[in-house]
Amino acid sequence: MSVIFLLIPLSIVLGACFLGGFIWAVRSGQYEDTCTPSMRLLLDDPEPNSNPNADRFSLAKKFTITATHQHPSKK
Repeated sequence: MSVIFLLIPLSIVLGACFLGGFIWAVRSGQYEDTCTPSMRLLLDDPEPNSNPNADRFSLAKKFTITATHQHPSKK
């Protein structure tokens, strides 16, 4: 029961810290332009590759398994 006398003031202080951080973010302009960053993702076009299958071929080379050992019965 005595722990509650510690937890209630601690939670009030922690809540005040978060509220202070939110107020600081609003005053410093963090929430001024909320539309442009989301639109920027849609407007940027990636550079075209000269060979679109280049990634597939490099992955195939990495994961190609070569049999170097024969089955013991075939020796």
